[in-house]
Amino acid sequence: MSHKNSILLVDPEFDPSTAPDCNLLLKITADSFSYAIIDKTSNQLKAVYDQQESKNIPHDLAVKLKNDSYLNLVFKDIKVAVYSQNSISIPTELFDAKNLDQYAKFFTDEQSDNLYVRPFANYGFTSIFTLQRFMDETLADALLSCKLFDQMAPILAMVPDKTSKTLVLDFTAASFTAVLTAGEKLIFRNSYEIENAEEFNYYLLLMMNQVQIDTKETEVLLSGIVHEDDAYHQCLEKYFQKIKFNTPLSDQVDHKILEDMPAHYYSSLLALDICE
Repeated sequence: MSHKNSILLVDPEFDPSTAPDCNLLLKITADSFSYAIIDKTSNQLKAVYDQQESKNIPHDLAVKLKNDSYLNLVFKDIKVAVYSQNSISIPTELFDAKNLDQYAKFFTDEQSDNLYVRPFANYGFTSIFTLQRFMDETLADALLSCKLFDQMAPILAMVPDKTSKTLVLDFTAASFTAVLTAGEKLIFRNSYEIENAEEFNYYLLLMMNQVQIDTKETEVLLSGIVHEDDAYHQCLEKYFQKIKFNTPLSDQVDHKILEDMPAHYYSSLLALDICE
């Protein structure tokens, strides 16, 4: 492996010549990136790569896209969920598709000239985001015709259809993303860098106070790098009564290559496959 905090798992029976029958899923956060290859004919997970604690995501990703032989294959479909500080959610009733440039004024970070729009009809809003110029050009050059999504898209795709409030927490090794929903309404979303459970506890309390989370009634769904009874899990148990690990696609995709790993580690990555 070329990176000390990376892992590559490949089905020994994976034949690269079958890539045109496979989907490539790529998830990019502020400090990590991972990809999965799913054979859509057999619904089998053929490969997973994960790189954590990257100090320079655009550079590390560009190197990976150039040198990884799997990423240079021709796929059936390519879906990319990418973190961006330039991202806003516009309620459907306020969204004006004819005047997209008006939303760019809300973006403060240096950006490319491309504005990406993804409707979330089930939740009543449209996501608008831009990427750093280098990131935008890197993805466009390496992954032709890929479908770009806000980082929140696969996380929302994991929320079960129910009317109660749900807090989805998706962890990397050095950060977490929080999405709070109530039925078909998005209440809150944000990402936070954390070094330890104390910092996690601080941001958790901040969220709880900001949006008045009902800890008795809200169900917490966990995915990513978090474990039962670890410091983060114990922190959540201080406040919430309903906590479980989120594995929504575990019965839809054959993921035997992950059998030695926690099933929830790559839930949000695999959920990209059901994003449209």
